[in-house]
Amino acid sequence: MSIHVGIGGWTYEPWRGPFYPPGHPQKRELEYAGQHLTGIEINGTYYGSQKPETFASWAEAVPDGFRFSVKASRFATNRKRLADAAGSVEKFLAQGVTRLGARLGPILWQFMATKRFERDDFASFLDLLPETQDGLPLRHALEVRHESFCDPDFVDLARERNMAIVFADSDEFPRIDEPTADFTYARLQRSREDVETGYDDKALDRWAKQARDWAQGGRDVYLFFIAGAKVRNPAAAQALIEKLGS
Repeated sequence: MSIHVGIGGWTYEPWRGPFYPPGHPQKRELEYAGQHLTGIEINGTYYGSQKPETFASWAEAVPDGFRFSVKASRFATNRKRLADAAGSVEKFLAQGVTRLGARLGPILWQFMATKRFERDDFASFLDLLPETQDGLPLRHALEVRHESFCDPDFVDLARERNMAIVFADSDEFPRIDEPTADFTYARLQRSREDVETGYDDKALDRWAKQARDWAQGGRDVYLFFIAGAKVRNPAAAQALIEKLGS
């Protein structure tokens, strides 16, 4: 069992000062983040491909035990017929993601808020997602954002394939809290700029308890502070890590 807590990305100018020390070299920001967080969701891969050497350099910048989740290409998920995504899925996974090695956490497949649940098409898409790549086991997290996915059939499809349904702490998207995999993936989107740690102390206590509950039975947990008052997300992640450590 492990609980990884982090943020989305690591390059964000407003974090220079509140999170990164003044004068800290920008090229070493990932190294710094890796020393103070236990996970990062890589978002740039949603928009374009990276070189294998880039993934390898990211892995080298963070310590043992750190985990990256990798957001899958929008070209695989933003389409009318998901069943036609084979080429995009293969291209995304073949770009060098596995160069992250032991630091590779789940692959995040995010779907548009307008994408409705169509069982057969969605099942065909899930069948395109391999269990391994280059000999490395893969974990898949599914972030759906339309209410039509609040359907037992969707939960069954995810559970049959050991894929996690992303828990979204948001007023905009459905909250589906179903244990469909041997890990849990949560994206917290309510940080506030008027709170130094993004979430107040009581809220952080609740999330620490929730993370421990999700981890019962040996399930790994990946929890990322995303959106909301983005400038506060590193502080929120650090505060939660401290509570989990205690």
